Amino acid sequence: MAEENPPDWHLYFFSGSILLINTIFLKFSFSWPWGSESFTLGVMGLIGLTMWYVSWYRFTFKRRGLVPWLDLWKNPESSAKKLFLFSFFIFIISYLLGKNKLFFPDPTSLIFSLIALLTFIQATYVFLSVTILSDD
Repeated sequence: MAEENPPDWHLYFFSGSILLINTIFLKFSFSWPWGSESFTLGVMGLIGLTMWYVSWYRFTFKRRGLVPWLDLWKNPESSAKKLFLFSFFIFIISYLLGKNKLFFPDPTSLIFSLIALLTFIQATYVFLSVTILSDD
């Protein structure tokens, strides 16, 4: 399923890293177009996370796209278990960030919770598709 010439993932990874480093540590922002520097900083952080996701997708599946279709997975059942663990780990990080704030922006815990829920839903879908709901 991989493309003949896999797309480059490096640009997305490094651009996303720069945006996330700015969001977490440097906090360089501007107030336009929303009139709020913190909102612009949050948008930059979300764009950075999105770029990291695109980078991961291109690195993992060696193709363009955004949706990890089930037929792209080499071993869906074990991958679903790993994805369950990842979502649980992200939930724990989200809880700790919400409780202790540290140096992250306020809505970071909310964003991490959203990521954890989406990965949990994906893992549930994959696990059910290859076990209980499978045609085999």
